[in-house]
Amino acid sequence: MNKGKLYLIPNVIAEGTQQFVITPQVYATLPSIRHFLVEDVRNARRYLSNLKIYESIEALDFQLLNKDTGSESLPTLFDPIFKGINIGIISEAGAPGVADPGAVAVNFAHASGIQIVPLVGPSSLLLALMASGLNGQRFAFHGYLPIEAKECAKAIRNLEQESRQKNQTQIFIETPYRNNYLIQLLVNNLRNETMLSIALDLTGPEERIKTLPVKQWKTMDPLLPKAPAVFLFLSI
Repeated sequence: MNKGKLYLIPNVIAEGTQQFVITPQVYATLPSIRHFLVEDVRNARRYLSNLKIYESIEALDFQLLNKDTGSESLPTLFDPIFKGINIGIISEAGAPGVADPGAVAVNFAHASGIQIVPLVGPSSLLLALMASGLNGQRFAFHGYLPIEAKECAKAIRNLEQESRQKNQTQIFIETPYRNNYLIQLLVNNLRNETMLSIALDLTGPEERIKTLPVKQWKTMDPLLPKAPAVFLFLSI
């Protein structure tokens, strides 16, 4: 029997925006998929329900695929595909496999000779980079910086040095309730000439994107709400 395909299904990155950011390709593909690997079952069920594609969400099969999923679980999770049935991966937000545990399943699919079909959708990292005005030819995503202030400050300075040496945009994220804490660390540890960009609530109602030299950020009071944000800087 032929194997099924693994579809990488983008999720919204701001609540209630599916009609604007989810493409017709996704709407056309989903009806043929009944089995899903998801980072958060409740989130995935709500997302698919909001798309209004399925008559019954209860009839769908959801299996958990998160940061705690071990490689030994993957053959069982992929059992439908080995029987010729398509599976979709849905992240908690944005694109599967990008800053996301879905990459483990995609890697397993490659090793197993399974066709992978990525679908177009929103990615906060790429949207932030596009809108930052910083170097989009050379960039790196670093995930989360260290939590402890001293270690975080050291990481910021090291990344700034790397940015200057490589002409490379540095990209990272933070838990929303720590946005303002991180801004202060960035402003206090980056050089005045370094360009700092903050992209808040991308595609959402509070969307704000601003790129300024650090010396200008120092004159402002950039308090952010507790919303998802992407931080970028380029040392010049």
